[in-house]
Amino acid sequence: MNKDLIVGDSVVFIDSLRVEHKALVTNVFGSGSTPTINVVFASGDDTKTDNYGRQLERQTSTCHVSVNSAKANCWRHTDES
Repeated sequence: MNKDLIVGDSVVFIDSLRVEHKALVTNVFGSGSTPTINVVFASGDDTKTDNYGRQLERQTSTCHVSVNSAKANCWRHTDES
């Protein structure tokens, strides 16, 4: 898959427990299908709320799932499985 990402694109962030979260790209380092990116997503913990609703979490310098042997703390395109 060869897609260039830009800030604001939707991706799936896979956390340390391998739970998937819908995320937005906030920065891109590199190009093609496997750049390193920063993302923001709504917390998976429904007790983490504030006046705006569910608190936001951020992950930085996140690599693509294809180059991450642990398959955690990484991202994938929304149309990848």
